[in-house]
Amino acid sequence: MSSRSPDEFRLGVRPYDRRAGTGDEPEDPHELLHRARRLTAHGHPWAGSAWERAATALQRAGGALTPGDHADALDATALDCRGAARPAAGPLFFRAADLHEQAGQRGKALVSRARALVAGPGRGGTACARLAELCERATALHRIGQAEAAETATVRLLHLRARADLLDTAPDPTAEAAALREELTRLIAFAAPHRADPAVLGVLADTRALLGRIAAPDDPAAAQTHLRAALDDHRAGGRLWPATEHRLLLAAVLRSTGAHEEAAALLRAALASGVTGAPLRAADRARLCLALARTLSGSRDQERAAPGGKEETAEEGGERLSLLAEAVRHTEGPAQDVRVGALARLLLGVAHAERGRYGKALGLLEQALTGFAEDGDTTARVRARAWLAECLLHLGEPGRAAREYALAAAEARSWGDPRHGAALGRRTAETLGPAGSSGKTAHAGRPDAGGATALPEETHRPETAGTHRPVPEVHGTSGTVDADAKAATEAEAEVGAPAGGSRGPWPGLRALPEPFGPPACYQVDVYGEVGGAGPQAATAPGTRVQGCE
Repeated sequence: MSSRSPDEFRLGVRPYDRRAGTGDEPEDPHELLHRARRLTAHGHPWAGSAWERAATALQRAGGALTPGDHADALDATALDCRGAARPAAGPLFFRAADLHEQAGQRGKALVSRARALVAGPGRGGTACARLAELCERATALHRIGQAEAAETATVRLLHLRARADLLDTAPDPTAEAAALREELTRLIAFAAPHRADPAVLGVLADTRALLGRIAAPDDPAAAQTHLRAALDDHRAGGRLWPATEHRLLLAAVLRSTGAHEEAAALLRAALASGVTGAPLRAADRARLCLALARTLSGSRDQERAAPGGKEETAEEGGERLSLLAEAVRHTEGPAQDVRVGALARLLLGVAHAERGRYGKALGLLEQALTGFAEDGDTTARVRARAWLAECLLHLGEPGRAAREYALAAAEARSWGDPRHGAALGRRTAETLGPAGSSGKTAHAGRPDAGGATALPEETHRPETAGTHRPVPEVHGTSGTVDADAKAATEAEAEVGAPAGGSRGPWPGLRALPEPFGPPACYQVDVYGEVGGAGPQAATAPGTRVQGCE
């Protein structure tokens, strides 16, 4: 019996790894089974590959995996389902649970069912209630010796993690966070006496990390303590491969307290570490690259704001660009993480646009916009469209630029803060040019070697370039432009800005909300940052837009 069905290959699940072999000679299935079981016991990311190789060797020898081994193989495969393959995880966990029951492994069956609920599309209050029931069953089985401490602790942790994901929907999130911290502390007390078991040590590390995540918005110092303890537990158990998420969280908490250099050192070490037998997954490496680039940018902003602060050097800018390019490379492939890939392309595209490489930026921004359309994040699409429009304007395509600005303005008008939509609407009108334009584009400079238009010094920066350039009429947008101009006037009047011809230039693309910003106080974004931690938490409620920092 193979541990993978044809459907699993179709869904993009990673095939087993043949690199450990010495050639095409037959391999001992018993040795391969021993290796697969050992890797599974340690939660190693290559366990799924090991099970696939063992299953193949058994088939060649005329044998098959037992129900218990097959269940472990399915669990390991499901745990490795990421990116485009993620929807396959839930069904695989449910199949594993049935096989564990068939093998008499009731504790393992509960873990698989809990993981299936966490991985499934119906996460929410219903799933959380079902996880609570599984916790009760696991505790009862542990009392009679039919569930191990690691299995019981894992089910409890999955339930608490699901509750943490719902924190911001609770009637009193602060009270619920306090209750969660108490329960996590009790879970640590339950698991600590069994820490000699590597599986239990892994659960302890993940429990401490969740404590750190929940503490971050209210007590960054406590969060740092919990996250450092989590990393220590992973090191003590020789299990460094699950620690990427925890490093991202710790680096984010350090950034929120202004410790950019320490955060950068932590991320550099994570990227440089060559963990024997367990290299970083591509998506994890991409996130670390993005987080380090963000850290370097924040550090530079901090230094620039200080008295006598200096601008970013060419070397510093080159490192940030290199990190973004590396992040893009690691998000390519059939099982890529769409969100991380689109974000990496947006940031790299913006970096190129800031350096005047508009043609190079254009392709990246178009790819990012495709990814954001699939993911459905409004702030990401608005930012991508605005930068895309700016590049098109520099490349002599004002008609397309105006359309992108108009589409960005239409989406931004759905936000609670009307100023972004108003500013983008005004940008659309300015791109279209004054009423009665002859329909010919008046360029403000000369084409450079890359085909971009070189602008006068005072308008060269992307956020101000091309503001007064008359451009052709874009059909079907006049009503939108009128509405946006009116909205701009009303919004500026509301915040005390002058109206009419003295409104001033385009305020800047960087004023737009960040894509995939922390959606709520206790949630985590792609960089590992927690929504309520750091300076962004102090933003006035009436002006904060999702994704703003």
